[in-house]
Amino acid sequence: MQPDKRKYAALLARKSPPSPLARDCLLAFVFGGAICTVGEGVRMFWLSRGLDTDGTAAATAITMVFLGALLTCLHLYDKLAKHAGAGTIVPITGFANAIVSPAIEYKSEGLILGLGAKLFVIAGPVLVYGITASVLYGLVLLVLRGGGAG
Repeated sequence: MQPDKRKYAALLARKSPPSPLARDCLLAFVFGGAICTVGEGVRMFWLSRGLDTDGTAAATAITMVFLGALLTCLHLYDKLAKHAGAGTIVPITGFANAIVSPAIEYKSEGLILGLGAKLFVIAGPVLVYGITASVLYGLVLLVLRGGGAG
């Protein structure tokens, strides 16, 4: 039985009202910027502790991942994401949330079949794509530079 296209379109319009795009973009910008501002504060903290540039970058990334994971464990990151939308996806804290959320959700199924199997459900494809793209980029660079000589 094929549903009538007009009836389906009317049902879809009624059940899923249009998103306030301008408001959503503004909130994503504000919240994403706020997360990045916190990250800059963390970076300045590590710089003030005497770390060099590389050490500061690593310590900042580790701290922001920890904060994202902590907020996810406390069920605060999801509440923030309800208001911030895409503003919570882009920063590194969003990556931490993508790793920790499935781990929390499937921990009751055990360490292997729950946590181990579901840990990278969301972030796994991102990691695979990133690693594959970087390897391909490196190979192209190697070929263009003449096999690494020089």
